[in-house]
Amino acid sequence: MHFDFTDMRLVIHIAEANSLTAGAERACLSLPAASSRLKRFEESLGLKLFHRTAQGLTLTPAGKVVLQSARDVQQQLDRLCGELHQYTRGVKGTLRLHAETIAMNEDIPLLLPAYLAAHPDIDIEMRERTCEDIVRAISEGAADIGIVSCDAKGRDIQLIPYRHDRLVVVFSPKHALAKLKKIEFVQTLKHEHVSLTEDCAISQLLSQKAAECQASLGVRTRVTNFESACRIVEVNAAIAVMPKSAALRYSQRMQVQHAPLSDPWAQRQLSICVKNIEQLPGFARRLIDLIVGEFAIQAAA
Repeated sequence: MHFDFTDMRLVIHIAEANSLTAGAERACLSLPAASSRLKRFEESLGLKLFHRTAQGLTLTPAGKVVLQSARDVQQQLDRLCGELHQYTRGVKGTLRLHAETIAMNEDIPLLLPAYLAAHPDIDIEMRERTCEDIVRAISEGAADIGIVSCDAKGRDIQLIPYRHDRLVVVFSPKHALAKLKKIEFVQTLKHEHVSLTEDCAISQLLSQKAAECQASLGVRTRVTNFESACRIVEVNAAIAVMPKSAALRYSQRMQVQHAPLSDPWAQRQLSICVKNIEQLPGFARRLIDLIVGEFAIQAAA
């Protein structure tokens, strides 16, 4: 059997994209080159790694074994790159970060510039995912660091809490909800919302909670960030649900108000999740220290 890291990395990209074409693009290979590499790799193993279907490529049982091993090898290589970083330049490390909407929009943009400036040889692959998807990715080795707001205790991961936040309802001072000091989520379902895109974790959460109320979320329009949502709220065209940290920031320069959601699930504990912090490369542990340290300073201020 012949093992080549480029082949193993290609398997990772194909499996994550369920597509040879997209996998080849992510691996920076032409489609013919990727197809040829995959064919030779399978022939050297004497095994098929993927089922070819009309919906794309899906892993065979043997492919799942190779994928897990390929991820382990990639993680070890990234750790090696991180350890060598202090001795040499030009060695690139990659950090795979998956986060929910709150962290992706509020926390990561605050810390990322300083981290990247201090680590010029580190690339970061960021993806916004739901809590369950993040926990699964960490457990399976598909991500190095996750940021979640759900209760993931008892899973095969380590959790490092770093701050609290609460979901609030944002509305115009002219809106009917403006007279309320706190609001149940079910009350918001009587009004039109401006929401983030459907693939955002917070949008999926709100749709799920609406379904539990045997109702649907009345979405008037969708935007890509909380600032755009607040601009629509400001003209009393809709209401929005977002983290309190975002609502506080935009209420300082826009004519919007907010009130807390009284539902227990609206109180969010944000935590960093990893599979094993001791096995992470040094540059990954430094990002964790940066996140925890920054919000410890804010909490003490």
